[in-house]
Formats: sequence, structure tokens, C-alpha cells
Amino acid sequence: MNIEIISSELNFKAVRSSGAGGQNVNKVSSKIVLIFDVATSQGLNENEKLLLHTKLKTKISQENLLILTCDEDRSQFKNKKIIIKRFFEMIENALVLPKVRKATKISKGANEKRIQEKKKAGEIKAGRKKLDF
Repeated sequence: MNIEIISSELNFKAVRSSGAGGQNVNKVSSKIVLIFDVATSQGLNENEKLLLHTKLKTKISQENLLILTCDEDRSQFKNKKIIIKRFFEMIENALVLPKVRKATKISKGANEKRIQEKKKAGEIKAGRKKLDF
């Protein structure tokens, strides 16, 4: 993953934010929409693209566009900084490969201990029965 190349491939669009805010919302385009084309990116190799498609398939559109929005702040500049940070965190988390699980056996000692505990529990339960004279 090449951060410099990916940064140059990001497209931003300023949109009017929804919700409370009165006249400020009606006249200022403070909401930022980040658009990143995963398929044509030069900053990612093919394996990374496949990994992103599998891990972020709910966030990637049919046109292979990753679209994120941010309207947390009234400032367009702050929203842009927030969305860039969130984008790179999402990409880095998606590109982390999980550890391969190694199959292990239960040790003989642990198995014997389990069987002894079962026998002990059975003896306790057998001791609860009424004696037949």
C-alpha cells in the first residue's frame, strides 16, 4: 500500500449537510463525501484489492467505489481531515491478515486429569443413592 499514491487518488465532494443548524445548514456545504475507486487504484496491488473487496464488501458499491461521508463538524476543512483519517484507518484495518490457527492436541496429562475428575464426580453421585439393606 502506497499512501502517497492513494492520497492523490482520493476525490472529494462538498455537499450541504442535513440536520439541525438553521440557516448555516442551508447556505454552507460543510459535509464532505470521499470517493475512492478501488479497482483502478495504482497504490494497491491485486492482493490488497481482493482483500479490500472481501473485507469491505458492504461499503464498496457495484462500480468499485468506496464512498465515505462526514458531517460531524461545521467546518469543511475539519470534516475533510476527519474523513481522510477514518479512510486510512479503515484501509489499514482491512489489510491486516488474521493469524493462521495452528491445530493442537490436548495433552495426555490434561486428558487424564479430566477423566479422574469425571470419575470423582460419578463417585459423589453414586454416594447419594439410598442404601439397600
